[in-house]
Amino acid sequence: MSIHPFKAIRSSLFNLSLLCLFWSYSSPVVAKPEQNLTGMEALTGVDQLSDVRPTDWAFQAVQSLAERYGCLTGYLNGSFQGDRSLTRYEFAAGLNSCLDQVNQLILDNTGNRVSRSDLETLQRLQLEFASELATLQNRMEALEIRTRALEANQFTTTTKLTGQVIMVVNAGGFTGNELIDPKGTQIATSSPTPTTIYRVALDFNTSFIGTDLLRVRLGSASGGANDNAGAVLEPNFGSGLDFSSKPPSNGNFEITRLYYTFRPLSDLSVSIGPDIRVTDYVDLNRYANLGFRDFSTEALVNNYILFPISGPTTGAIIAWNPAKGPVTIRALYAAADAANPTNQGLLKGTAPFIRLLYPIQGNPATVNLGDRGLFGDTYQGLFEAEYTPWSNFTMRFQYSEGAVYNRAFQVFAVNTELTIAKNVGFVGRYGYSNYDDTTFGNLHPQYWMAGIVIQDAGIKGALAGFAVAQPFIESRIGNTTQTDFEAFYNVPVHDAIRLTPVLQVITNPSNQQVNGTIITGTLRAVFSF
Repeated sequence: MSIHPFKAIRSSLFNLSLLCLFWSYSSPVVAKPEQNLTGMEALTGVDQLSDVRPTDWAFQAVQSLAERYGCLTGYLNGSFQGDRSLTRYEFAAGLNSCLDQVNQLILDNTGNRVSRSDLETLQRLQLEFASELATLQNRMEALEIRTRALEANQFTTTTKLTGQVIMVVNAGGFTGNELIDPKGTQIATSSPTPTTIYRVALDFNTSFIGTDLLRVRLGSASGGANDNAGAVLEPNFGSGLDFSSKPPSNGNFEITRLYYTFRPLSDLSVSIGPDIRVTDYVDLNRYANLGFRDFSTEALVNNYILFPISGPTTGAIIAWNPAKGPVTIRALYAAADAANPTNQGLLKGTAPFIRLLYPIQGNPATVNLGDRGLFGDTYQGLFEAEYTPWSNFTMRFQYSEGAVYNRAFQVFAVNTELTIAKNVGFVGRYGYSNYDDTTFGNLHPQYWMAGIVIQDAGIKGALAGFAVAQPFIESRIGNTTQTDFEAFYNVPVHDAIRLTPVLQVITNPSNQQVNGTIITGTLRAVFSF
């Protein structure tokens, strides 16, 4: 059936059929004035439609539906969208709705408004679309059954569950006879045995008003930082795998994120929570930032000296993007062990190099490491200004200060990313810091890293990368500078499954020239749902 025969027929109800052929895709079953199931409302006059004009060729049909038969609906924004296409099933649904309205007019003794020729036309249309109407009825019944089942068994109307599972095989060794730490203490005389690693994260994401987010993450993992060769053979300067260094350990399920984010203004977001990670909000980079996706070495994922407090903390973060322009300002405050009002107990959340700079004397669970609580002696404040003048270039300037065990620190840093070609990206970071009153005196360690990442490398959706870093440049610690290298190849096996072989090489580990080279290999599998 073409639209031209409809255009030639002057019967108002036949024009109704023509109009239905241009009904919006989203509104095939809405025609009764008392119904409003898809964001539409009943109309009593064609002048209520902002996009229908007297010069439109179907104006007479629209006017007749609205004013003569009262079975026309428009969108809530006042538009009709009559130039959109629809299927025969949708046409049948619209026609059936108007037939119901005509039948109601007849029952109300207003049948004189419907001529005999109109009724004959309607009968022909009903016969022609009988199969479509029957099919549509069956579909609607099946949809109603499925909807009732979903309503009866749904988890919640406001919360969505997402998850991730990481499974890893890791092995590594070193050249030479032994490894020593920066102080000359022996670390290892033989290579560790291969290990398997796992990590599970379940996120419950809840939104109450559409622009907010309450996140509760439950997580579990294997042995923590000591389940991979890099962290065992060089435990001080970020050689461990990032997804092993900060999760819960020993197979226990526990809360690993708990925060609420809301937007008081369209260009301002605020996050507060008793269990956050500062690296979730600042020092981001599209090419080197997620240990489960790109680089795995901890010192390559983030600026290593910028986050002396990198684990569980309590804090608040503000992100402001004025007028949604090229500048974004972020500021955060994070306190370690904020739920503890005393100065006793095991203090979680500090980076591995903190244990080198400020070694704990005695039992960590009972020694006095400074006052705790929300404004205690181990905290971090950080300011970041991000500038994106072009879509392929971003620069971030960072300043952080705070205290660790009541000893002050300051860090100045920069983070950049540049898309060199269509599928090639560059990442670079640099940092300069002051750490006061360490076991080595007042220190000024530096950090840098540079890397390149190739998208669609060999296979569509694959990701390949190579990076190098010197995580802790400080002449007063060791007699040389450790250098980390990593290469990875992330291959998509399925939309939700990715396999990644990773090669890690560490020269002069622990800033000791006498140490041999560490080489580790990792096969990483990530499942997302």
